[in-house]
Amino acid sequence: MAKEFERLQKRIANSGYTSRRKAETLISEGKVEVNGKRVTELGTKVKPSDEVSVEGVKLEQEDKLYILFYKPAQVITSVSDDRGRKVVLDYFDDLETRIYPVGRLDYDTSGLLLLTNDGEFTNLMTHPRYKIKKKYVAKLKGYLMREEVKALEQGIELEDGFTQPAQVKIKNQDKEKNTTLVEITISEGRNRQVRRMFEYFGHHVNKLQRTEFGPLDLTGLNAGQGRVLTPHEVKVLRHLAENGK
Repeated sequence: MAKEFERLQKRIANSGYTSRRKAETLISEGKVEVNGKRVTELGTKVKPSDEVSVEGVKLEQEDKLYILFYKPAQVITSVSDDRGRKVVLDYFDDLETRIYPVGRLDYDTSGLLLLTNDGEFTNLMTHPRYKIKKKYVAKLKGYLMREEVKALEQGIELEDGFTQPAQVKIKNQDKEKNTTLVEITISEGRNRQVRRMFEYFGHHVNKLQRTEFGPLDLTGLNAGQGRVLTPHEVKVLRHLAENGK
């Protein structure tokens, strides 16, 4: 019988309501009830038959859904925006299941974004200790020099610490336009990290697209389109995260 119990924050995360970390905050703030009683202790365990409510909303165990989305530029990676700008969930208005973005892509960055209702999966994909590789293509102002490529490959010191070694490949350099097209692969996900890495050397990023996330790419999709991940793809992503690759 003991195996049927699970931690309350995990139950909330698995429902797709929010991440486990945010669930812990909600519990501590007294916003979670189990069978009609407020619970504030993080170690609390619940069984499948227990009724859990968060912020007055009863949790329902939904089927897990995993979506690969080609995010256009000038779209907010969020569920809503108080300034009325277009958000990624606007592309899924007809979906009955609530989903949430996995990590973030900047407003001006396009490319591969995952969305899901699986909080545990989101944690695996975004936690700093899980090193899933993400590939980007950037169009820079100016020439990216050989010594700058070498520095990026070794790691540079930004205001929030040293970056992990990156893989960098120059695709094209245009002398007339004074631009560089470069491919960079990182295994971190800090805020605006790729842009900041190039700006470290004085190169403004004119255009940025995430083209790959682990084994996934944008094949067959146009901007604004998405598809459901196969069970095998989800399994591979979990394996990569759990094995730190």
